[in-house]
Amino acid sequence: MNNLRHHLPLSTLLLGIFLTACSTTPQTTATICSSPAATPWTLLGEVRWPHDLLFAGTNVGGLSAIDYDPGSGLYYLASDDRSAQDPARLYTARIRYDAAGLQEVNLQSVIPLRGPNQQLFTSSKAPEPGIATPDAEALRVLPGGKSLLWSSEGDFARGFGPQIIESATDGSWQQQWSLPPGHDLPHQPNQGPRNNFTLEGMAVSDDGKTLWVAMEAPLRQDGPMPSPGRAGGPVRITAYDMATQQPVRQLAYVPDALPAGLLIQRRALNGISEILADGPDHLLVLERSFAPPLRFGARIYRISTRPEAGSNTLNQPQLTSGNHQPLSKTLVLDLTDAGLRSVDNIEGMSWGPPLPDGRRVLLLVSDNNFNPAEVTQFVALRQGTGSCVAGL
Repeated sequence: MNNLRHHLPLSTLLLGIFLTACSTTPQTTATICSSPAATPWTLLGEVRWPHDLLFAGTNVGGLSAIDYDPGSGLYYLASDDRSAQDPARLYTARIRYDAAGLQEVNLQSVIPLRGPNQQLFTSSKAPEPGIATPDAEALRVLPGGKSLLWSSEGDFARGFGPQIIESATDGSWQQQWSLPPGHDLPHQPNQGPRNNFTLEGMAVSDDGKTLWVAMEAPLRQDGPMPSPGRAGGPVRITAYDMATQQPVRQLAYVPDALPAGLLIQRRALNGISEILADGPDHLLVLERSFAPPLRFGARIYRISTRPEAGSNTLNQPQLTSGNHQPLSKTLVLDLTDAGLRSVDNIEGMSWGPPLPDGRRVLLLVSDNNFNPAEVTQFVALRQGTGSCVAGL
């Protein structure tokens, strides 16, 4: 999501310069237990990059997704650069951590993304006729490690809706998956997805048989965006059969309301920025919030995907309060309680290899919007132990 990068005052820019000047020394903190139903987590460490970091001739930023490939030991990172800074691209990286903390994040390569004509994507200022300028927001390595699946939020100004695209690991185009019903560009007012609030999250089930994709915000006909004290409409999370590449089921998830006591400006928002498989029948859902001038928040929730967890809304054109059962959710962690120096625009989430003692590691990355007032932030969270181990 890159709709946060404009309209920032000078005070915000000065704040960003201060943040990027701070040390990137890994940090640790005390055990976190977000609720009696959740596993406690500790902050294993944090690494921050400034907005003007260069690698292999490209401006590193806009990192909206991260995923680990156990076969190669590489992490794939998606930039949401719409070929404005440099051609649309992915990165690979190696991330090293141990029980003492998050030690380093090292980029390994740049992977230019290619369109259906196998040419580099051009910017919206000089677009290729018939080809959407991509806005990569979610990314997963497909089972076997030979292909990548990523989503684009769409090129609405030129008449292109969101996309789910399969590419080879060298960035070459392979195919485009069909969208769930009602997720393409609307054909009438007050219908369909909102511009820049479309396919933001993606998860592959542990058995490799199911793909889940999540919208960031409600479809227009399903309800409003969250507002102070009001949660807004339900957001659709769709399951695909990986064998047929067709949507087979859909669940309705309600993100949090904006804080009622906060002086909310016009561009404040909250929605889903990522999802991640957590066992055979659960997902982690990352909600990211923003309130001007530069106040970010991020919460991780856990939801069940069992059939009884919520209604199948796949073929319902409109969701209203009485025609479906939304999912319930359990708070795993509010990132403001994690001991971080600050919370930036967190958008990506991936499991990493477990620590030698078997505890899981959850990795997060932020999208700096190519904004000097923000940073690229890598966060490693370590699964803890204690009396409140139940939810995970």
